Amino acid sequence: MSAMTAGSGGAAVTYAWRGTFSDAEVDALHAEAFGHPPGDEPWHDRVSRLSLGWVTARDDDGLVGFVNVPWDGAVHAFVVDTSVALRARRRGIGVRLVEVAREHAAASGCEWLHVDLEDGLRDFYLGACGFAPTGAGLVRLR
Repeated sequence: MSAMTAGSGGAAVTYAWRGTFSDAEVDALHAEAFGHPPGDEPWHDRVSRLSLGWVTARDDDGLVGFVNVPWDGAVHAFVVDTSVALRARRRGIGVRLVEVAREHAAASGCEWLHVDLEDGLRDFYLGACGFAPTGAGLVRLR
């Protein structure tokens, strides 16, 4: 785990690769960020088994950001579940979460970092985070 602290227009925020978290706090953050009721998701078990890593962002009041970085075990990593607490938005936290994910994916030998995005997030991912647009396909399974 590596940690770095950065001011972001408010309280200092500490970012950590493979930072500690509880299932309840990530579940609550994800529910808030994606507009669904909190559940009882086994976040820690899932990301520990399936991901290259994840990034946590914390301020004095707790978890304010999270991004998961699953991978193919070789050269492709993926940014998923990027979540920032409503109280902490518009402070650059989401961008820094993705930057830390990018830095650690590259240091792990990955050659590509992918993200799927909704149209409303184009400015964030393609602009602020530096992703290039690509063609992709999608099949709804359920």
